[in-house]
Amino acid sequence: MADIRLHTSGLSFPEGPIALADGSVVLVEIRRGTLSRATPDGAVSVIAELGGGPNGAAIGPDGAVYVCNNGGFEWHDVAGITLPGEQPADYIGGRIQRVTLDGSFTDLYTEVGGNPLRGPNDIVFDAEGGFYFTDLGKRRPRETDNGGLYYALPDGSRVEEIAYPLTTPNGVGLSPDGSRVYIAETGTGRLWYWEIEGPGRLRAGGPGPAGAHLLYGFPGFQLLDSLAVDSAGNVCVATLRTGCVSVISPDGELVETVTPPEPDPLVTNICFGGPDLRTAYITSSGRGLMYATEWPRPGLKLAYNA
Repeated sequence: MADIRLHTSGLSFPEGPIALADGSVVLVEIRRGTLSRATPDGAVSVIAELGGGPNGAAIGPDGAVYVCNNGGFEWHDVAGITLPGEQPADYIGGRIQRVTLDGSFTDLYTEVGGNPLRGPNDIVFDAEGGFYFTDLGKRRPRETDNGGLYYALPDGSRVEEIAYPLTTPNGVGLSPDGSRVYIAETGTGRLWYWEIEGPGRLRAGGPGPAGAHLLYGFPGFQLLDSLAVDSAGNVCVATLRTGCVSVISPDGELVETVTPPEPDPLVTNICFGGPDLRTAYITSSGRGLMYATEWPRPGLKLAYNA
């Protein structure tokens, strides 16, 4: 693995990075409640003040940024690390937001089938123009929400619950040929997948939750966060506590791990950019950093990233 270099510092719990063609990276700052942009020289500007807890983000077919807003967290600072906690007193509810790069935004979805979204987390668009997203739920002093996997259209006309219940589903991604959808469960430390029969239609039949198939179960006490898929079909999943990105082959083998130079138990996400998609951007959220490194393989080109 090439050297991992610091790209941007001073971020307020960064997540959801999107590499743009001009070399900048759009990302969320969850604690700050913003969608922000980091330029190649590391300067940061705010695109939109979204409130709550903007989390996963993706470019849609109309060029807008679609954001999973988890509604907010309580926050704790421990030994130089920022930690998210339980549902806060100023929780705004979960929602999917559409944001244009001039800073305007609207709430697209706040419920599914009459059930409110609790903590939308990560999002990926398919080639047909719809998107899969996870709802991790929220944690309160004596209870925790079930989570689920959902499918929606960006015009606000359709949102469906397609896998429920799940245990703290977090990262979501598609295989290169679009035949699988992967999710990472934070609390169980497991990567699951379903075969896709059509847009938003899953083929169940696996032994896992909601008919999922197990791709990889992490040993010991490891928690999972967001993920990206590379061009070889490997699932690159942020691994909490261990503080690394774990690369899992589509056959379910651990290929390698990539660890930023400054220890952080909250390495949360990865995306790919650069002219050949060989630059990986990794968010080290607990320390408010984003790193860049050359990746051994090109990343997977996402459906609507220029």
